[in-house]
Amino acid sequence: MSTLHPLAVLAAICALAGCQPEPPPLEQPPEPQATAAAKPANTELRDAIQAPQDKARAVEDTLQQADQKRREELEAAEQ
Repeated sequence: MSTLHPLAVLAAICALAGCQPEPPPLEQPPEPQATAAAKPANTELRDAIQAPQDKARAVEDTLQQADQKRREELEAAEQ
C-alpha cells in the first residue's frame, strides 16, 4: 500500500508532463500585435502625469538661464 501512493504520484506527473502545448516553430517570427504609427488609446492618465513634468522642465530651464545671467552680472560687477 505504501508503494502505491508514490507510483500514483509519479504516473500523474508523467501524464501532466505530456499535456504541454507544442512550442511554435522557430523559423517563423511572431506576428506583430501593435503598430508604432497608431496612437494608443486611453492616454489620459499618462498625459495627466506628463503635463506637470513638462512644465517643471520648462521652469527649470528658465531658472537656470536666470541664474546664469545673474552670475554673469556678478562677475561683471566684481571687475
